[in-house]
Amino acid sequence: MFRHAQLESVKAWIGNPAHGTLPLHVRIQRAIRQLILDGALDVGKPLPASRALAKSLGVSRDTVELSYGQLHAEGFIERRVGSGSFVSERAQRLPERGTLLPKGEERKAALRLSSRGKAMFQGGGVRDFLAPRPFVPGVPETRSFPLQTWERLQRQVLKEYGALALLHSPPQGVEPLRRAIADYINLERGAQATAERVLVLTSSQQALTLCANVLLDAGDRIFIEDPVYHGARKAFDAAGLECVPVPLDADGLRVEHLREASQEPDEMAKAVFLTPSHQFPTGAALALDRRLAIIEWARQHQSWIIEDDYDSEFHYEGKPTACVQGLDPYERTIYIGTFTKSLFPGLRIGYMVLPPPLVAPMTVARTLLDGHSAPIPQLTLARFIEGGHFGAHVRTMRAVYAERRNVLARLVRQHLADFVEPRVPAGGMQMPCVFIRDIPEHEAVESARRAGIDLLGLTALHASSRHDAGFLMGFAAHAPYELESAVKKLAEVLRELCC
Repeated sequence: MFRHAQLESVKAWIGNPAHGTLPLHVRIQRAIRQLILDGALDVGKPLPASRALAKSLGVSRDTVELSYGQLHAEGFIERRVGSGSFVSERAQRLPERGTLLPKGEERKAALRLSSRGKAMFQGGGVRDFLAPRPFVPGVPETRSFPLQTWERLQRQVLKEYGALALLHSPPQGVEPLRRAIADYINLERGAQATAERVLVLTSSQQALTLCANVLLDAGDRIFIEDPVYHGARKAFDAAGLECVPVPLDADGLRVEHLREASQEPDEMAKAVFLTPSHQFPTGAALALDRRLAIIEWARQHQSWIIEDDYDSEFHYEGKPTACVQGLDPYERTIYIGTFTKSLFPGLRIGYMVLPPPLVAPMTVARTLLDGHSAPIPQLTLARFIEGGHFGAHVRTMRAVYAERRNVLARLVRQHLADFVEPRVPAGGMQMPCVFIRDIPEHEAVESARRAGIDLLGLTALHASSRHDAGFLMGFAAHAPYELESAVKKLAEVLRELCC
């Protein structure tokens, strides 16, 4: 029979607001089950008669009977005709049996992770900015996205494909989208792509994870830019790779460092990671002679070039340089693109253009991560590209972002000139700003965050200790009047730090 403490425990469980959405009989059943799991009700001990427990709890007998019935079905109690209900002997084998923990004490289990799991956890993952607060980097303007056009195209997809659009899609991606992507980047980026070489993914981050795990083994070396995109560095670290930083200058990655490091067999890298069209975060474009030199290096050493072309659509001064993949006759380049920045983050569609021998291995590996991308957005995006809407949207946003870049540069020089120097980029969606005073970077970023402003500090993007402190300021998602208000608020934050 229940003791007073056990009855009170059941009442407390039933009355807990956290369980309020559960039906009453489920709350009673789970409260009794927890007493059994905690060892507060021993094997063979009788439970109160359903009528007596119903009276004590102030509920109907039918409610208690439903609870007991479920406990019996799950094997927690036995019901003996003429004798009542008892804690089942099966409960003796439950792994969680033990003494009832004191109120407020939490059950703690030892956290045992693999080496790779520890690296992922300690690296902190990649944080997406869920709300477009100023000056969130890499987030596009979504308020002016042509939703009506997108909705119309999606209705066309549903009308044409019907229930077929609700099924699994091919793990490589639907053919209309792969074809549309290949045609677009061949025209706009000078790529060498066919639909058969495109692998549709959920993001460029997924592409980086696949490259790290399919192309290289733990302990292998990979050259990375210094500074480097944090998502790439974390993907490579989590895979157990040895990241070798290569310095940059105004023309991008300094190729001579690749050659020097490749003289020793023990120091050979199996891949190099690049953001050549618009280096993240400096904004530098990799010079043509260096692109060709990297292609030759990859050929000589049978290494891979991982090219992340994350926001090349938004170039404001002349035409962007052709992608490395399109210049590579030896097919050593993996080209990564995404629609997260050119369209909207919620779309969750990225892609890789692969050398033919890598298509099958990468596609199979992808099935182990998430199987496939959702077919309806893929088919809608294919029509969006084929109908010329993607190109029109990019042209519109290119003009919008160019204006916002110029506005932010003017505002920084006007209101933040005592603290930072802007390095106005030729493209992209964020502007690096370096401190000209001795301001603690982490403190500045945290103070800005508390004031409702999101900055990305530059220090964490560097491997070397010789670099300028500062932050990235995203400008794409905010209108000029919003940028002005936020810059003035940031000026107050920095002024307080300097006082």
